[in-house]
Amino acid sequence: MRKVFVLMVLCLMGICEISAQQLTGREIVQRVKNRPDGDTRYAEMELTLTKKNGSTRQRKVSSWAMDEGKDTKKMMFFTYPGDVKGTGFLTWDYDKIGKEDAKWLYLPAMKKTRRISGSSSKTDYFMGTDFTYDDMGSRHVDEDRHKLLREETKNGFKCWVVESVPVDKHEIYSRKVSWIRKDCLTATYVEYYDKLNKLHRVLTTYDIRKVQGFWTIHKMVMKNVQTQHSTTIVVKNPKYNVKVDKSLFTVSKLEKGL
Repeated sequence: MRKVFVLMVLCLMGICEISAQQLTGREIVQRVKNRPDGDTRYAEMELTLTKKNGSTRQRKVSSWAMDEGKDTKKMMFFTYPGDVKGTGFLTWDYDKIGKEDAKWLYLPAMKKTRRISGSSSKTDYFMGTDFTYDDMGSRHVDEDRHKLLREETKNGFKCWVVESVPVDKHEIYSRKVSWIRKDCLTATYVEYYDKLNKLHRVLTTYDIRKVQGFWTIHKMVMKNVQTQHSTTIVVKNPKYNVKVDKSLFTVSKLEKGL
């Protein structure tokens, strides 16, 4: 009877191993996208922009997000320093291939709202940071072709290593390689390669822990390895399932400010 039990356990282990091996790059990325994060979200962020010579600039931002079905709306307002205070960024991310996300940037000094076009969002950087406008939103899984390269340990965590190649050739990068932690379905390290397939930017995430039961990144650093410029974002006071009025996510509110 003991031999039968051991055989059954070995068979089950074999089934689990085969199941893991059969997981595709796309399925892994879809799991990341499906990771629970509440219906609404709020956070305060401190941004540090660092030049090659070590000089820095500070920014503070308040951010809200709301899911509407599979779509997501986000609003961000800069609260510090004075020269950017009141600047707002509104995005409507549509989870549908072929439907362009809507993005607006409000500049209070000019009292002007700028609609960010699809081509600009893919190549322009957001407010002097090392994140593009597209990086500030979410992507549909099938905007890229995903391939599981291998499994390995990164920064002390077991990860899937997935390569994602954009379908749209107008993207700023030719491909990206993500180390996705198995325990929390969050990328701990991402490499972005330029059109010449040279390493362009590197994103590293830190202090990933649960808040109200949801995995939350508390610090991330995006570094442009070609210019040696970097952007550090520290997330403070994250909250989930907060009460947010739908009217917040409108161009009218964007222009009125906080």
